[in-house]
This record gives sequence, structure tokens and C-alpha cells, in this order.
Amino acid sequence: MSTPIRLLLADDQDLVRGGLAALLNLEPDLHVVAQVGRGDQLLEAVRQHTPDVALVDIEMPSSDPGTPDGIEAVRQVVEAKLPVRCLIVTTFGRPGYLRRAMDAGAAGFVVKDTPAEQLAAMVRRVAAGQRVVDPALAADSLTGGLNPLTGREQQVLRAAAEGGSIKAIAAKIHLSQGTVRNHLSSAIGKTGAQNRHDAARQAINNGWV
Repeated sequence: MSTPIRLLLADDQDLVRGGLAALLNLEPDLHVVAQVGRGDQLLEAVRQHTPDVALVDIEMPSSDPGTPDGIEAVRQVVEAKLPVRCLIVTTFGRPGYLRRAMDAGAAGFVVKDTPAEQLAAMVRRVAAGQRVVDPALAADSLTGGLNPLTGREQQVLRAAAEGGSIKAIAAKIHLSQGTVRNHLSSAIGKTGAQNRHDAARQAINNGWV
């Protein structure tokens, strides 16, 4: 018998993570070797457990604004050049998320309501070096337009979405208040929003942040 494909699961919801682990472990050629609940735990867990494929959720809430979401955590793993391939498995099937994930180096992107057998097949394809993307999301991504926001504008809008004053936002992301205002003004213009809160809402709904 060939060696099972080693899997790591990253998801902040214990029940979802446990359910995925149970389903995938039913497959004779798949074996979940580790689970984590935060984006900032992914890189170290990959180094420690050496999985072949990491299944990563996007939105893993944290009180620390410096904690990466799933996409940024994948980017860290890819930049570290570790021998693992990352598959985004998320509730939020937004075209903007798909583009961000692929730009970060993810090997695939599927939604959580994908049937278990189909998900297992996608995991095998990713482990074999292929890329897999939910077909409906791929079509939406082609027609949905590119993310107009720069990396800094995305960072500022993520902080703005959490509320607080310009001063509080600036302190969170270690920028001057003037720089934060400039980035917010630019983001508001690009999204056609009425204010920073509306810009953050639009960016989240489109999967741009």
C-alpha cells in the first residue's frame, strides 16, 4: 500500500474542523496529521508536522490585527518554500477571495459545501501537483473584475472594518494618521463608497480584503 497523503487542517471552528478531519480520515489514502485554529499557527504547524497538503479556511478571527487570515498565512507558507501545497476550503465563495488566494500561491480553492468525495478527489489532485478551483467561482472571477485596492489600502480597510477612530486605526497598523487618511481616501474613491465604513463593507463583500 502506498503512503497516505498527509493533511493539515486550519479552521477556527472546532466542529467544522473536526467534521472535515473525520470525513477525510475515512479515505484509506488520506491521513489528517495536525489541526490548528488560527492563521498565525499555520506556518509553524507545517514545519512541525510536514503535511503534503494543508486545507486552510480564510476567515479565522483574532483579537490581534497582526494575525494573518488564511490567505496571508498561505502566502507565508509559500514564501518559506516548504514542501506543502495549500488548498483553500471556505464558506465564503467570493471571486475576490479566489484571486487573492491564487496570487498568494494557493494550489486550489473550494467551498465547504463541496461533497466529501469530491473534496477528497481535489485533495488528491492538489497532492499530485495539480491546481483545482470550484468551476462556478472560476467563472465568476473572470467576470467580476480585478481587485482595485493596493496592499496598504486592503490593510487599512481591514482595520477600518473593526471600527475605531483614525488614530486607533493608525496605531493598529503602525502608520501615521495622515497616511491612513490618504489610503482611506484612495480606497473610498476606488470603491465609489460614501465613507470608510462603506468602503470596508464593499471590499469585504467583494472578497478584496
